[in-house]
Amino acid sequence: MDTKEYVIRLNGLDLGQVIDGQEARATAWNLTATYLETGEAPDGYVIEECSDAEEARRLAEHYQRILASLIQQQTERRDR
Repeated sequence: MDTKEYVIRLNGLDLGQVIDGQEARATAWNLTATYLETGEAPDGYVIEECSDAEEARRLAEHYQRILASLIQQQTERRDR
């Protein structure tokens, strides 16, 4: 696992787009996990390829951690 931290500079609009993309990926993986558990898939979503619901949940959680970090940094910057 790469534990090196990076500083990436984006303007507010670009950061919003990155956050939106991360939210979409987290949702896709959560819906994939739900599909693998229940067999039901909401219209308009593509089910991701993975080995099982647990893997899908782990991936969704990873996207959520990234999102939380981005939003925290966005909030800290805005409040300065």
